[in-house]
Amino acid sequence: MIKQLHISNYALIDRLDIQFADGLTIITGETGAGKSIILGALSLILGERADSKAIRDTSRKTVVEAAFDITGYRLERFFADGDIDWDEHECLLRRELSPGGRSRAFINDTPVPLTMLRDLGTRLLDIHSQHSNMLLSQPAFQLSILDNIAGNAGLLDEYRHKYQAFREATRLLDEMRKSIEQMRLNEDYIRFQLDQLQGMQLKPDEDQELEALQSKLSNITELKEALWSVENDLDSEDNSILARLTVVAQRLDEAERNLVEIEGMSSRVRNALIDLRDIAQSVGGIVDTLNDDPAELARVDDRLNSIYALQRKHNVQDVNALIDIQQAYERQLNEIEHNDDIIQELTAQADAARNEALAIASQLSSSRHEAAERFARELLTLAAPLGMKNIAFEVDFKTTELSPTGTDNAEFMMSFNKNQRPMPVKDTASGGEISRVMLCIKTIIARHMQLPSIIFDEVDTGVSGDIAGMIGEMMSEISQTIQVIAITHLPQVAANGDHHLRVFKTDTEVETLTRVEALDADEHIMEVARMLSGKNLDAAAIENAKSLINQKHKQ
Repeated sequence: MIKQLHISNYALIDRLDIQFADGLTIITGETGAGKSIILGALSLILGERADSKAIRDTSRKTVVEAAFDITGYRLERFFADGDIDWDEHECLLRRELSPGGRSRAFINDTPVPLTMLRDLGTRLLDIHSQHSNMLLSQPAFQLSILDNIAGNAGLLDEYRHKYQAFREATRLLDEMRKSIEQMRLNEDYIRFQLDQLQGMQLKPDEDQELEALQSKLSNITELKEALWSVENDLDSEDNSILARLTVVAQRLDEAERNLVEIEGMSSRVRNALIDLRDIAQSVGGIVDTLNDDPAELARVDDRLNSIYALQRKHNVQDVNALIDIQQAYERQLNEIEHNDDIIQELTAQADAARNEALAIASQLSSSRHEAAERFARELLTLAAPLGMKNIAFEVDFKTTELSPTGTDNAEFMMSFNKNQRPMPVKDTASGGEISRVMLCIKTIIARHMQLPSIIFDEVDTGVSGDIAGMIGEMMSEISQTIQVIAITHLPQVAANGDHHLRVFKTDTEVETLTRVEALDADEHIMEVARMLSGKNLDAAAIENAKSLINQKHKQ
């Protein structure tokens, strides 16, 4: 509910602070006193278009700020999504207009886009007049009315869960189809690359082995000459290393008999002789195997050139990386060859999720149709005594694809005269009749759901007598559930108020200003009496006012 409204530098208002309470607050005042100006200021914090002409003093900005009690409202997600400070009890909406035409919006002192201010504003305050249906004209709100009347809260939660599961399954299916389609577009390319790699029959570390073999074959003559020289030096007929070491070993044997200090040296030389003789034999064997083979060298060169070409093509450094690429291509082709199974499985999952969501949506639809019938009967019962005996009302349902709210599109349709085709609420001509219908509708839905605070702006125009009294009683009934503010010229309506504000104009030496005063119980009686009698206020009017007010307290 709205608790306080501050307006400064707007039209005829220099500065105005209005306190509001729960229940039914009546606002009265002479025509032109400034009631519409106050509503115009309120519309700014509801995100309506700003007019720089309304700025009273062009040397300073215009400010409209409203404080709301939001206890019990489920707005945590809204504040979290907007990264706005959250207070579970109070919320401040502010709109500022600069003389240059700039408009700024704030929620809890946090700058926000105008769309966000409008979104929150319509959840907190609904201004209803003969020319404005606002929240009630929105299809989503119409559907929420039926859900609240039907008591669909639990069913809606279950549906939203199923719908989310369906959306997720559909997303996975779509992504897999796109992935497979892309792979199919690349299939020929993948097969060509894979055939080329498989045709090479690559082996791990093959490039290193081939490079070593290439180096050997390219230097065969030099290698043979070097090894032959080693063999000849170690074990030749003339003065070889082995022959000379044999002599050394014999001389050490003789010396060891007479010199203890060299004991064991001959044995060490003989061990070296064994190793060197083995080396000489091994080198000789290797020399015998080394043959110049140009054909083998050419084969190795060709193989390495092919491998190097593939490495450059795929921008890798070795054969092992090429083998990794080959295996990746093999996996992709395997997925392509088995994608029908994957698509079939994901399709089955999406279909199952869709059927589960449709089953809950069907229950929602049935309950909404039943609620629509009850709603229509209740509406006609309330509307007939308000002078609309020929009113017709129905809900036009259309089936849609699965959506966040189910498979229903619901639109309120009505007519006021016999043989007149019902039309959508948003297209119905404005005036006294539609205003009274809206009052009836909001009376009904206030019994079933938490509405924003409602401001009725002279919706009682064109009625009087008993009908006016019934309108006042209906407003009073709504105010038992939510805060109601009614701007009225009818004493029968004003008499039902729990609180009374009077709007008036006052003149200073240089200007005319709009003011608002809160009336106490006695002033409330006098104001209702003036509304009954006009300028000729007398005792009868006062007694009549007391009678009207007392009737309200007896209800």
